[in-house]
Amino acid sequence: MSFVERVGVFETYDRARAGPKVNEEEWDQKIIFRNAGKLKEKYKLKFDRTKIIPEDTDMIDRLFQAGLEMLVETGVYCMDTGRVLKYTEKEVLMAVAGAPNQLTLGEGRDSRQLAPRSFDDPRPPLCQGGPTGAPVSEKLFCAMHEAYAREPLVDAIVNGVLATINGKEPKPGSPWEIAAVKGEASLVRMAMARAGRPGMAM
Repeated sequence: MSFVERVGVFETYDRARAGPKVNEEEWDQKIIFRNAGKLKEKYKLKFDRTKIIPEDTDMIDRLFQAGLEMLVETGVYCMDTGRVLKYTEKEVLMAVAGAPNQLTLGEGRDSRQLAPRSFDDPRPPLCQGGPTGAPVSEKLFCAMHEAYAREPLVDAIVNGVLATINGKEPKPGSPWEIAAVKGEASLVRMAMARAGRPGMAM
């Protein structure tokens, strides 16, 4: 039996530089579409639109197999290099087996445990609240995030982005973009502290 090493950051980097060259538009509109359609037919995947999460265990098994085959056959696209990273089935399954089975979000009394849940799990799911990447004015930013943090059902904050910083547009690649990102983190932490929940995850 051959020994398979886990794929680390250096190997991933090498594959991102040496993998097959593919145009991003072709990847998005042809390769993904074609392979997903083929696997949908192969594994007879038919979704019930009245149920968000499948409850049929046979369907769940087929979904997993289709997803595994999709990853192995299609690979992962690296936008920076325009190349496809390929992984073997053994490498993928080793990564899944070695993944943590739970994660602590936040700290102290505001921390929450993120763990896998099945469709019949009696534990409630974690609730993330916030404007989730939507532009928010400087004037309302802190107050809006504080309102989410004050909601007892919200376990973690997914923050919005500052529409402006000191009245300036945070254009990508500019110093104003860096200032906006730092400002967002600072204001969200301030909002959580004002809500009496300084240890919430964000």
